[in-house]
Amino acid sequence: MLDSVIKVLNDVRNKTPLIHAITNNVVINDNANALLSFGASPAMVVSPDEAYDFTAISKALYINIGTINDEIRHTIINSTLSAKEHKVPVVVDPVGCAAIKSRVDFVKMLLKIGNIDIIKGNIGEIKALFGVETKARGVDSLDDGNDAPDICYELANSINTTIVATGKFDYISDSRRKIIVKNGTEMFTKITGAGCTLGAIMAATRAVCDDCVLAALTALLAVNIAGELAAEESTLPGTFRTKFYDYLCILNGDLIKERAKFEEIGGKISETF
Repeated sequence: MLDSVIKVLNDVRNKTPLIHAITNNVVINDNANALLSFGASPAMVVSPDEAYDFTAISKALYINIGTINDEIRHTIINSTLSAKEHKVPVVVDPVGCAAIKSRVDFVKMLLKIGNIDIIKGNIGEIKALFGVETKARGVDSLDDGNDAPDICYELANSINTTIVATGKFDYISDSRRKIIVKNGTEMFTKITGAGCTLGAIMAATRAVCDDCVLAALTALLAVNIAGELAAEESTLPGTFRTKFYDYLCILNGDLIKERAKFEEIGGKISETF
């Protein structure tokens, strides 16, 4: 499977997919820089009048509801409809839905009107979408995530969408496969938008890969390994952020093979630790 991950990584660099990122105001610049460092081409079109046409020419759509308002809500709806019409892959990041019920309702509405390929959130957000009680502080999850593999599997099965839950460990399921990723660093908790950046990168990998689980795994390994490498050279958040972008840019197959820590749960072991 690592060879497939590396192929996806290289395909992003070779194809430079155009990613329409409707993201939150806190992380627009971070998401754009991360996508550029990774090899994709970012665009942040937020006008409801322009969203439909721009999504139609994009290779993937990333939707992040972190700072949603009425105008952005209309933009997201128009882009979701366009993505369905023009067969553009969609990654949704349900930021804050563990704390604000209306966001759960909005994501469920997007599932009804569009074709959502991947939903990526922290374990609290994923539990909230599934209707399971969870602990959250604003956009941050306080859940221990012990039941994350089963929650991801059941939610993926019920809505026919690949689910990614992040936390101390990260989990992926498409109702057939369950994968745990153990790469990462605590330094991600010291900067804004680490999870949002992951979502944007996941849209880039999905743009070049039809297998949503493989696309999600590639994004998780790329972001987490780049973060680990950055953390080894920096103890302060500002330096870490800069180093993180650098390692997203220079990440290659050898680094992934050397550091990847993931395994398929309840099935064939893909990689052991």
